[in-house]
Amino acid sequence: MTVSGETKIYGILGDPVQHSLSPVMQNAAFTALGLDAVYVPFHVVPNDLEDAVAGLKALQVQGVNVTVPHKEMVCAFMDRLDDEAALIGAVNTVVREGSEFVGYNTDGLGLVDSLKADLNIDVCQKNVMVLGAGGAARSAIVALARQGVRKLTIANRTVDRAQQLVERYQPSFPDVDFLVSSLTCEALTSVVSETDLIVNSTSLGLSGESFNVLPWHVVGRPCYIYDMIYSAQGTPLVLAARERGYRCCDGLGMLIAQGEAAFRLWTGKDPGRAMAQALR
Repeated sequence: MTVSGETKIYGILGDPVQHSLSPVMQNAAFTALGLDAVYVPFHVVPNDLEDAVAGLKALQVQGVNVTVPHKEMVCAFMDRLDDEAALIGAVNTVVREGSEFVGYNTDGLGLVDSLKADLNIDVCQKNVMVLGAGGAARSAIVALARQGVRKLTIANRTVDRAQQLVERYQPSFPDVDFLVSSLTCEALTSVVSETDLIVNSTSLGLSGESFNVLPWHVVGRPCYIYDMIYSAQGTPLVLAARERGYRCCDGLGMLIAQGEAAFRLWTGKDPGRAMAQALR
């Protein structure tokens, strides 16, 4: 790869960001399509996010992905939000359109594609539980509700935050039965037995720490387990689910699908299988 004054710059904002596989797959796609572009990671702590976005705009960066913990906060620094990103209240993809930065969210599309491809599950009329209530949870909730889930339980350490999401999304999806739960083993025991799919949207396990909030002894069978984070060695949640015989996968398929959608927004081109081949 040769970088010149004509090379277009893309990247990812996160804290942490060193674990991200996005540079590998995005650069593979640029190379496969012969585009003069490069994708780099930007480690940005929350207090520096506004300055970072302003700097990227001044430096003519063409677009970035946004990962934890910035997906919600970055909305305030966009010139405009796509309708889907506005409904979700979180951004994972920033696109330069003229002199403006426009926020999009491709996470939901990535999740639905991965559920079908990696777990072979159609969530229509299923009972689903989402662990967490942050930016990643918002994209999951909207995507799952659009697919016609019957019941959607939001489990979060702060129940009030989960309830706020119910109040936000219930008017848009009146046919979905929204519930809330505390993210404790005791609270989940009473609601998890009839769940068809559990989606972890929290960062728990990202650093390898134990995932010990699920009451496995009452998790129904069959129940699918999906972890939106990913690890080459297997996330703690996926390893625990696999050990107990549950169908499960991490978020690698989602990462690829949302990245492909972001690439199309930035370039107007289809990356084909370049990203998947680079990672898998």
